[in-house]
Amino acid sequence: MVTTGSTGSTVEIAAALGRVRRAAAQIAQSAAARSAALANLGQAIQEHQDAILEANTLDLEVSREMAIPDLVVDWLKLTPERLQTAAQILHRLSALGDVEPVSPTSRPVSTVSQLRPLGVVALVYEAFPDLAAIAAGLCLRTGNGLVLRGGNEASQTNQVILDIMQDAIAAAELPSNCLYAVPAAQGGSSRFVIVQRPEIDLVIPYGRPSLVEQVMRQATVPVLPSRMGNCYLYWSASGKLDQVYQMIFESHLGNPDAINGIEKVLVHPAHRTAGLPRLWDRLLADGFEIRAEAEIAEGRHTIHLADPEDWSLSYLSRTVAFRWADDLDQAIDWMNRHSSGHADCLATTDYDESRKFSRKVGSASAYVNASPRFFRNAERANDVGLGMTNVVGRSGGLIGLEALVAHQRLIYGG
Repeated sequence: MVTTGSTGSTVEIAAALGRVRRAAAQIAQSAAARSAALANLGQAIQEHQDAILEANTLDLEVSREMAIPDLVVDWLKLTPERLQTAAQILHRLSALGDVEPVSPTSRPVSTVSQLRPLGVVALVYEAFPDLAAIAAGLCLRTGNGLVLRGGNEASQTNQVILDIMQDAIAAAELPSNCLYAVPAAQGGSSRFVIVQRPEIDLVIPYGRPSLVEQVMRQATVPVLPSRMGNCYLYWSASGKLDQVYQMIFESHLGNPDAINGIEKVLVHPAHRTAGLPRLWDRLLADGFEIRAEAEIAEGRHTIHLADPEDWSLSYLSRTVAFRWADDLDQAIDWMNRHSSGHADCLATTDYDESRKFSRKVGSASAYVNASPRFFRNAERANDVGLGMTNVVGRSGGLIGLEALVAHQRLIYGG
C-alpha cells in the first residue's frame, strides 16, 4: 500500500473521502438543486474567466522552468474558447435534467430499469485544468461525488477552479464537499492512495498513456481508462481518396487533444500507384509527418520508416504511419491486435465490407465512411464527454453521463 508524505496522511484522505461519499448521497436526492448548481457553475466559470487565465499564466511560467513536454504544455494552456466550452457544457447539462426510468412492462410481473449514481468518482489527470469543471458537471448531473487529483504543473489553475466550483455548489444549497481535490503538494504518491481507497467507486485516469497505464497497475478499485491516439483506418479497394483524406485530416482537429486522431492507415494494394502517393502529398502539404513500412515507403525521401513498435503506440501528434493490408479480414486482425481499441475506421463503398467491419472490429466505437473527430461539447447534451475509452459497453466508448451511472433492475409483482 502506498503512503503519503508528511503533508497528507492516508487517515486525512480517508476522512475527506468519507465526507465526499456522504455529500454525494445528499446531492443525489434533488435533481432540481443539482440543475441549479450546474447553472451556477457555468456562470461562475464565465464570470471568473480572467482569474482562471491569470492563474494559468503563472502555471505556464513555472512549467517552462520545469521542462514540461510541449504536448503537456499545450494541454495546460487555457484559452477563453476552452473556458467558454466548459461553461457551455455546464449550462447544457443543467438544462438536460436527469434520465428517467423506463416505463414498467405490462405483465403480471413488471420490470423497471432505472439509473442510479455510482457513488464517488475519481479523476486522475495531468494538465487539462478545464476537465475538472466538465467532470464536476457530469458528476453533478448524475448525482456522484467527485475526487480530483490533478498534476503539479497545473496546481494554481486547479486551485482557482476548485474554489470557484465549491462556491457555486454551496450557492445552490448543496454540500460543497461533494467535490474534493487532493492537493498537489501532497506529492505524486497521493495519486495512488486515492485509487486504492474503498471509498472510490470508479477511477478515470486522463492524460498520456504512461499515466493511464500506471494508474491501472496501481488501482485496486474499478478503472475506466481514457484512450487517446493510435486509431486505425482501413482504406479498402473501393474507398475514395478524398474521403480518406478528410477522415484523417478532420480526426486531428480536436483541440487541444485529438483524442480520435487517425495515426495508422492500412491500405489495400489497389491504391499503390495513384491513390496513396496523392494522399501522402496532401498530408505532407498540411504539415503531417508520414511514416511507413519499408515495403510501402519505396524509397521516398519524405517518408520516414516506421519502427515495429510504432503500430501499438500513440504518437499524439500529426503523424500517420502506413502499411499494406490485402483485405478487410487482414486489416481487422491487425487492428484488433495493435490499435488502442477506442475508435477504428473503415473507408469503403462496399456494403458487405461495412457490415463485416461493424461485426468483427473490436473497438468500442467503429466509424464507417465518417470522421472519428471527437467533440467534447457534442451536439446532443447526452453525448457530452470527458473523452473516450476502449472499454466496450460503456456508452460506445464515450466517457460521459452513461459511464457514470449504474443500471438497477426493479421487479414488481402483480
